Amino acid sequence: MFHRPTRAGALCMTATLTILAACSTSDLDWDLRGRPGGLSTAEAARAVSAPRPRADDRGIISYPTYQVAVARQGETVASLSSRLGLDATQVASYNALSPQNPLRAGEVVVLPQRVAAAPAMTPAPVMTAPGAASPGGIDVTAIATSALDRAGPATAPVAAAPAPAPVQSAATEPARHRVSRGETAYSIARSYNVSPKALADWNGLGPDLAIREGQYLMIPTASAPPPTVPANVTAVTVPGAGSPTPTPPSAAKPLPAESTTPASKPAGQPASPDMGAQRTQASASRLGFPVQGKIIRGYVKKKNDGIDISAAVGTPVAAAADGTVAAITQDTDQVPILVIRHPDNLLTVYANIDGIKVTKGASVKRGQPIAVVRAADPPFVHFEVRKGFESVDPMPYLQ
Repeated sequence: MFHRPTRAGALCMTATLTILAACSTSDLDWDLRGRPGGLSTAEAARAVSAPRPRADDRGIISYPTYQVAVARQGETVASLSSRLGLDATQVASYNALSPQNPLRAGEVVVLPQRVAAAPAMTPAPVMTAPGAASPGGIDVTAIATSALDRAGPATAPVAAAPAPAPVQSAATEPARHRVSRGETAYSIARSYNVSPKALADWNGLGPDLAIREGQYLMIPTASAPPPTVPANVTAVTVPGAGSPTPTPPSAAKPLPAESTTPASKPAGQPASPDMGAQRTQASASRLGFPVQGKIIRGYVKKKNDGIDISAAVGTPVAAAADGTVAAITQDTDQVPILVIRHPDNLLTVYANIDGIKVTKGASVKRGQPIAVVRAADPPFVHFEVRKGFESVDPMPYLQ
């Protein structure tokens, strides 16, 4: 990302969606993760992660150096700590929570100290969806299996004491990552080369993948070690080293010599008219560029529903045409997004901006400064044109 993401909360887009005729978030890429240098999870998606180990009857997963506990329905940090014989203040502080914070079934908290094996009364169903910050989904298959296990023979008078958490091997112990300010689940997954889905499954993150500063996340382990290179296969080297460079086909035979004469203008032909000087208001482009600069990324529908224009930090961003400010909102990284409505159901979207100079509902004129370019690496303006709620290529409108 061009700026460090600071929060991965739910998008506050109610007003915007109403204005944009119930536009779906799949059509309008408010995250702008497809922008140049932005987050790409393609490589992480290709990394296959092992499923998270199942918890024991108390909801504990044990590793050689730490343990985590899976919360039960209706528990708080305080009640979970009490059930496991731990100090609620320590557990809450260790997980960047408060003792009174409610936990949904399936949420995972990291224990500040190990819990010894101890019998307990008939345990509640253990949810298998992990989650260090926000609740995850419920594995119905696992619930059914654990329910059958608990049922036992019809004549059993007393439920068996729960088994302690089996300690996973050191080879399968996942690394722990403590969330720093500005990190998101996407950026953390990318840095460890795992998929965001695997990270969410292991830690029970919600649909918005929300995390909090100071939270511990378990990093999914690989499902299998990477394949080894056979002994008879030569190791890959850097380009140009260890192997000869093949001769390109074009170099096998020289091109024939050619003698050409430059074209010349016939005598008496009048000079070409200056069409620019004769340009009328009607022939001018319908929209103006929000900034003057090089287009560093073009329009690709569903992948980059606009164009990215390079510009220096602080450069004024201008309205592309006369219209009304329809919405001012933010993406998941709290980067402002501004939408202007124009005649004929046309919308223009401006992102990666800062210092917004207009308010929602205000009328703007073509060329009027509405914001400035936000600091990024490299700095740029993301510009979209939408016909109704469908994105269209901005270039025909700008040329």
